[in-house]
Amino acid sequence: MPDARGKTDRPSPDCPVEVALDAISGRWTTLVLRELMHGPLSFSELRSRLPSVSAKVLTERLHGLTSRGLASCARTAAFPARTAYQLTERGLALRPLLITLYEVGSELLTTAAQDRS
Repeated sequence: MPDARGKTDRPSPDCPVEVALDAISGRWTTLVLRELMHGPLSFSELRSRLPSVSAKVLTERLHGLTSRGLASCARTAAFPARTAYQLTERGLALRPLLITLYEVGSELLTTAAQDRS
């Protein structure tokens, strides 16, 4: 471990690994992050890119990302009002983590398929 915060004997809210995992936890969160990695999107654009997610769950995930400072929400004053969500620098910093998780997950799936053969 790089420092003492990682040498805990139980999950701790100040453990950097726990903080990172909490930031991406929740069903659909990684997919919302993936879509926002490409730039700002409105709520309806996110719904069209992720048609299986309910409006309620998408709202909850966007609220969680904004409350953690990983995404921001900008509203226009025009009529009708438009809302766009985009990742902050902190949110964009999750990109390498998500890529690594994808690569490790792919390897685990490949290994599991080979084990079943």
